[in-house]
Amino acid sequence: MALHFELVTPAKLVRSEEVHMVVVPGMEGEFGVLEGHAPFMSTIADGTVQIFKSAGGQPEEIQVRGGFAEVGDKGLTLLAEHVED
Repeated sequence: MALHFELVTPAKLVRSEEVHMVVVPGMEGEFGVLEGHAPFMSTIADGTVQIFKSAGGQPEEIQVRGGFAEVGDKGLTLLAEHVED
């Protein structure tokens, strides 16, 4: 099963895709999200989001600064204040 992942900034939708897992730099430490994760919200720390497209694959990394993460029935949405290009 795949996790629906969206990365959004105030300016645009950066990503919307199906992935295996995403590791997010939370304010209280990194956390990983897979399909079926319990719903919750967290603030995002400045750091690296790791996107795993498949189990055991190498992650794609995106630098983010601030924001919020929401895990719900529709997957994981990151509302980032800024994303490094």
